[in-house]
Amino acid sequence: MKKLLALFVANVLPILTFAQETMGLDQKIDYYFGQATGWFVSLIFYQIRFTDEIQVFWVLFPLILGALYFTIIFKFPGLRLFGVAINTVRGKYESVEEMPSDLNIVNGDEPDTIRIEGADGEVNHFQALTAALSATVGLGNIAGVAVAIAIGGPGATFWMVLAGLLGMSSKFVECTLGVRFREVDANGRVYGGPMYYLSKGLSAKNMAGLGKALAVIFAIMCVGGSFGGGNMFQSNQAAEIFLSSAGISSPYAGTVFGIILAVLVGIVILGGIQRIAKVTEKIVPFMAVIYVGAALVIIGMNYGHIPEAFAAIFSGAFTGEGIAGGAIGVLIQGFRRAAFSNEAGIGSAAIAHSAVKTKHAASEGIVALLEPFIDTVVICTMTALVIVIYNIEGAFAYGNANGNAVIEGVGTLSGVGLTSHIFESVIPHFSIILTIAVVLFAFSTMISWSYYGMQSWTFLFGKSDRNEKIYKILFCLFVVVGAASKMGSVLDFSDAMIFAMMVPNMIGLFILAPYVKEELGKYLEAIKGK
Repeated sequence: MKKLLALFVANVLPILTFAQETMGLDQKIDYYFGQATGWFVSLIFYQIRFTDEIQVFWVLFPLILGALYFTIIFKFPGLRLFGVAINTVRGKYESVEEMPSDLNIVNGDEPDTIRIEGADGEVNHFQALTAALSATVGLGNIAGVAVAIAIGGPGATFWMVLAGLLGMSSKFVECTLGVRFREVDANGRVYGGPMYYLSKGLSAKNMAGLGKALAVIFAIMCVGGSFGGGNMFQSNQAAEIFLSSAGISSPYAGTVFGIILAVLVGIVILGGIQRIAKVTEKIVPFMAVIYVGAALVIIGMNYGHIPEAFAAIFSGAFTGEGIAGGAIGVLIQGFRRAAFSNEAGIGSAAIAHSAVKTKHAASEGIVALLEPFIDTVVICTMTALVIVIYNIEGAFAYGNANGNAVIEGVGTLSGVGLTSHIFESVIPHFSIILTIAVVLFAFSTMISWSYYGMQSWTFLFGKSDRNEKIYKILFCLFVVVGAASKMGSVLDFSDAMIFAMMVPNMIGLFILAPYVKEELGKYLEAIKGK
């Protein structure tokens, strides 16, 4: 490890410095990388054109239709099992964990895996939930919602909430499967996620070849997504927002910020999922309380506008007046924001939830359905309400196709800039708090995505301490690269890889759904009368 770090200092830092001094190397790398990978990005983010004004990313269809299908066949689990989820997180049903394991054995399991398949795991239900939440709660909740509202108007909020509620069903299915087909090594470390339920689950259905192929595709995409969208994008945005807020413009500032951030990330991720969970169980509630608390303060101070805001949300959802694409355009913006925010159906969260201490697979699937609720229904909705209330008197016009808001006397704002301005207009100096929140959001997202990527890395290259350390060192190096460079094509490619994870995952979810129904019945029977 020392040799790798020395190699980094001797070779990588000069390259980063040179890139910033010439102001052209990173742009050239970005250009040629974009030329090589643009076809893949265009394929994943291909938009189906319905009219000149209405274009829809094709990835939204399997995500939303899959969520609707799971909602129907499992009889609205987001509503029906919500109370059970809360009680499971609270530990009300801990006594059922003392019973014999309900985890089933599938054909092809190794003897050692079978022996410890019912092991306790590594983290509790709350820690698993916060670890997964930390990967989804982030800039999308602050900046993405602002863009969706600016384009689609207040009505986008309605469809965003509906999509979040549907997404609860997808999370329930994939996280139940994650626990059912997980593996635990002799040291008690858990390995789980779509890689395992695709390979093992489909093997049990006599589709071993398909399962292995889908698992490998998913793992490759997950590794790429962890280095880019789950790492470089986060460090890049955190550096940009922090340095801008602090008024620092040195050409070396990004590199220094990246090194500091990489050290902090490294300290956490080298400790594995247990240390990640211990950090996220503190950061996520803190971030949520600060951000949602501030939103509630603003909403409370403008309580007289609340009925009008809700009226605008409901009417705008079905009329879409003045919005490109009308009501359909509003629906697309809401569904798009929810899908891009909570990642339901992508399969990433199943990796974190697989590490939970439980003997009942469905228990964690039920806990996982809280994730889209917190991320989308609560946090995203708080942001949306603040923006809608602020704009009750028409401070800016909705329907800007670029997601910009032109405010008289202020200028053109978009994304986090718009959200920050609105919060600060009510709470002085809130931009400082928001900057801290954004950095924490980025930090927590990185440490959780490092776990996702590491699990996929070891699935591809083998479970060993050496392979884990190689991945973690590479991950920390990419933190520095992301903070020091501006590589749009690299980030576009990594984002595309994250959404490409959906393809093999959704195929597996449809085929393996009967296992989830079986596990749910067993868990509900186990907690009956508790």
